[in-house]
Amino acid sequence: MEPAFHGRPADHHPAAHHVYLLQQADRRRHDLGSCQGLMGLDSMRAPTLRDVARHAGVSMGTVSHVLNHPQKVSESTIAKVRASIEELGFVRDANASSLAAGGSRSIGLVVIDLGNSMFVDVARGAQEAARDAGLNLMLAASQDDFAAQGENVDFFAEARVAGLLLAPLQDSSEQMRRFSARGRPAILVNYDPGDEGVCCVVVDNEQVGYLAARHLIEQGCRRLLFVCGDEAIQPVTLRRAGLRRAVSEAKGVRFEEVHTPDLTEQSGAALAHRVAARGPGTRPDGIVTVTDTLAAGFMNAAEALGISVPRDMAVMGCDDNRLAEPTTVGLSTVAMEGKALGGAAIRMLLEELSAAAGIPHVHQRIVVEPRLIPRRSTLGFERG
Repeated sequence: MEPAFHGRPADHHPAAHHVYLLQQADRRRHDLGSCQGLMGLDSMRAPTLRDVARHAGVSMGTVSHVLNHPQKVSESTIAKVRASIEELGFVRDANASSLAAGGSRSIGLVVIDLGNSMFVDVARGAQEAARDAGLNLMLAASQDDFAAQGENVDFFAEARVAGLLLAPLQDSSEQMRRFSARGRPAILVNYDPGDEGVCCVVVDNEQVGYLAARHLIEQGCRRLLFVCGDEAIQPVTLRRAGLRRAVSEAKGVRFEEVHTPDLTEQSGAALAHRVAARGPGTRPDGIVTVTDTLAAGFMNAAEALGISVPRDMAVMGCDDNRLAEPTTVGLSTVAMEGKALGGAAIRMLLEELSAAAGIPHVHQRIVVEPRLIPRRSTLGFERG
């Protein structure tokens, strides 16, 4: 389920139908999670300069003069053109104007998945910080497709945005290299490249796993199951490390791990059937899933299979994904503070842009601490 974004689609590139401009000039408070169906915006074409010229009955050159050189146009023509602009809702493309002047006031943001509210929060935080700096934010979603992510990065490079924020789930150094080769800065969001030559802002994903496991142990769980996916996804490996650290600090706690083919509700439901097939004495009493979507799928299927959460076992998610499938029992999880990540990334980018103007800059790694959110899926557990 993907939230829509108020904005207008960019044009003339294979990846453009995933790219939207959130304009600083539009002072309405955009709700980045309020609508459904990102692709639905394709049919909402923004009025162009040509549309204004046709509506006003003048040439495109005349419209351009009204916008850029009004002293060259009569008052009556100015009034006519401005009336058409108002009626059509035309918004001047400030990005195109700045490019013509040799610069850009637009920032690109590429996220891997808008089906996870953490990335929506990143976009919201980045948009607010960009607006405060008088910049536009252009957002691209990659639909969980690494190749599409690369196309989006290349699109922003060709669009000559002032800088890029990239929020991947795996190593994207080659895509970063291609973008930076054009002389524009790029910041990694929620991915640590282990490279001192790159700025990044990350949530402490090892601490995410630690908080989740420690919370279950504190509730009395002694047989923990960690449910995860592809190890190429950095948060998976880091959250596993945090979980193992929590288990190592406790006495009498057993730990096992199950890999799922993906991180969907369907995989969570399939896992519930596997757990239900085990005898009550051999089932885990505490489950940590690497994402909330897995946890939601597990909990909903487990209920139908006669497993009570949290009476029979406690279940814990790890990313506070508000777009995950609803559950009858509130899901305990860990907040990723995506809004803080997005805002910090914009501020880092502004520092890098200042460095391009001759102000000294040192690459940084900013770590945002996660936050435990306990709910009924764990707080009602009673150790048998």
